[in-house]
Amino acid sequence: MTAAAEATTATEFTKAVEAVKSGADPFDEAAALHDLLTDDERLGLLDGDQPFWEGMAQMMQVGYNTVPYVHGAVDRLGIPGTRFVDGPRGCVAGRGTAFPVSMARGATWDVGLEERIGGVIGTEVRAVGGNFFGGVCINLPRHPAWGRIQETYGEDTCLLGEFSAALTRGVQRHAMACAKHYALNSMENKRFQVDVTIDEATLHEQYLSHFKRVVDEGVAAIMSAYNSVNGQWAGQNHYLLHEVLREQWGWDGITVSDFIWGLRDAASSLNNGLDLEEPFAQQRARDLRRQLERGETSWEMVRRAGVRLLAAQIRSYASRDHVPEDADLLACAEHRALAREAATRAMTLLKNDQVDGAPVLPLGAGLRTIAVIGRLATAENMGDSGSSMVRPPSHVTPLEGITAAYPDAEILLVEDDDPDAAAGAAARADVAIIVAGFDKHDEGEWVGGDTMNDPVLTSLFPPLPDGAEVPTGQANVIMTAGYGGDRSRLTLRDVDEEIIKAVTAVNPRTVVALVGAGTIMMENWRHSVPAILMMWYAGMEGGHALADVLTGRANPSGRLPFSIPTSEAHLPAFDREWTAVTYDRWHGQRLLDRLGVEAAYPLGWGLSYTTYRLDGAEVTASTGQGADRVLSVRARVTNAGAQDGIQVVQVYGRGGAHAEETQLLGFATLEVPAGTTREVDVPVRLMQLGSWDHQAQRIVLADGPVSLDVAFHAHDPNAVTFTV
Repeated sequence: MTAAAEATTATEFTKAVEAVKSGADPFDEAAALHDLLTDDERLGLLDGDQPFWEGMAQMMQVGYNTVPYVHGAVDRLGIPGTRFVDGPRGCVAGRGTAFPVSMARGATWDVGLEERIGGVIGTEVRAVGGNFFGGVCINLPRHPAWGRIQETYGEDTCLLGEFSAALTRGVQRHAMACAKHYALNSMENKRFQVDVTIDEATLHEQYLSHFKRVVDEGVAAIMSAYNSVNGQWAGQNHYLLHEVLREQWGWDGITVSDFIWGLRDAASSLNNGLDLEEPFAQQRARDLRRQLERGETSWEMVRRAGVRLLAAQIRSYASRDHVPEDADLLACAEHRALAREAATRAMTLLKNDQVDGAPVLPLGAGLRTIAVIGRLATAENMGDSGSSMVRPPSHVTPLEGITAAYPDAEILLVEDDDPDAAAGAAARADVAIIVAGFDKHDEGEWVGGDTMNDPVLTSLFPPLPDGAEVPTGQANVIMTAGYGGDRSRLTLRDVDEEIIKAVTAVNPRTVVALVGAGTIMMENWRHSVPAILMMWYAGMEGGHALADVLTGRANPSGRLPFSIPTSEAHLPAFDREWTAVTYDRWHGQRLLDRLGVEAAYPLGWGLSYTTYRLDGAEVTASTGQGADRVLSVRARVTNAGAQDGIQVVQVYGRGGAHAEETQLLGFATLEVPAGTTREVDVPVRLMQLGSWDHQAQRIVLADGPVSLDVAFHAHDPNAVTFTV
């Protein structure tokens, strides 16, 4: 339904929306609307509107989510249904703005920036006719080989919670936001088979607390995961979908399945708390009426889910801002500028040694010859080709960004995997820039031949219509061959490391720009390279953003949203072929701390072209009690250098039942002009220091002192430390 139609046509749905605007309860209005439906319409609320095989043919032959997927529309009453558009790096339908991947945005540590991005994404979702954004991805990456690590924000539940809340705030000014994948979805290749065993305390303290944060923010929807948890599929897991979300957290939003293979039994999913099967008319269309007749589920369960689905739509339409359905909004100049800003802010300077008395970066002006080296220097490479893939109208490669920044310089390009050619070009250049890392073939969402030919999974499909054949198309070729998935290695390719060694041997002014999303092990070469910059999958404006930082037009302000160890032995065990795994609480920086080993680069690490100093910090306010207590910590930061910059203040803490662990509790960014001192207030949530109380069914914080470190990264030797 367009905005114009809403304004001129009064329907039962728009009447309900107007009533809620005037103060009525959305659930009362939803219940009254549900009473007007026929039984067929009530069942139709619970799954997709498009017939399964028709939808599969469109996905195979046209593409994934090129238009919104509609669920539960009832035209005669004006009910729009949920109109799904995927993410999280932008609006997947149409030709939207391709932002840097979520992990890159996590590297900004700037929730205000993320909320602005959410506002743009919500605007573009509406512009293509959507009303539901499925891209608030907040799974915790227990191991950096996870194929979809690019879709989430970092290794720490504090980062995940605050960024998901920010994206939700931005999106929900325009559309419903959906957080995913609930829960423990952090293995890709065996995501349809793997069972994750976890104890109750670890589940709540480490793997659900960020979901609780976005629920408290008012997220409209939660998407279940493919995997099973403690022996029960997540899409029909009573403990997760009902006991935790409804009884413990008191949440009244909607639960939706992941696509196609997201549940294993229609009645069980409905009984256990899953409201909507996505994206087509599939198992529920095939089985649910028969299961109702057999008493395997009830019309009461149908009503429970249906009323929640209607209430979510009514509430969203009653509160959302006006946005025209105008394709000209997609990737417009303003949105492109935000994509460039985000990519620039994400660039994370890991190392910047001096050569001939000055740091290698920034490069500055006046370069005559630049060697640009690597297969990824000219690649589109904005992320994987899975469900998060955005189709922008253009993109800027690293080569194009560097060429635009230095129009008068001679660019010596070496794309081939040829260390000798790379060294030859580097020897002739003022500076050598190597672009190395990963692409969609190395990591990302996985659907391969093992998926499409698995009889357990294909049994979930309804029968083909008479005379029809299984649809084929370009997407079918991709799915059958398969690529992406969990990473097979954490190091660069052997030839990339050979190129780095060959280039640094002949040109001391060498910069390695790393493309990827998670930890890249670099012990074989990092000590011999003077400058290392993590550029991530930087989105449609990534090449310009890279040049902005290399030239010094922008002062790098990205900070690692995860730790990088010196050895893979310092990571949790991982095998991408596992079909059973047990998760404990130890991963990332806290595992390094437990092992007593230093990181190559700790959580929160990042360098700048200027020098910052912490000049003090104190608690200025405190609200709430126990684990719900939130402190306001005011920090003073001085920029003692010559270039304006943006710094990230991070607050780590120890206390409660896990007093031996140092945990991230809060963070904030602030602009600090050169030669000035600025103050920033950091919200510090003590929830993460709490422990799960089975009897109370909630996180509690034991009485006692809490030690805080106000710092620029984990275990910063210059941190301001005090006890509250």
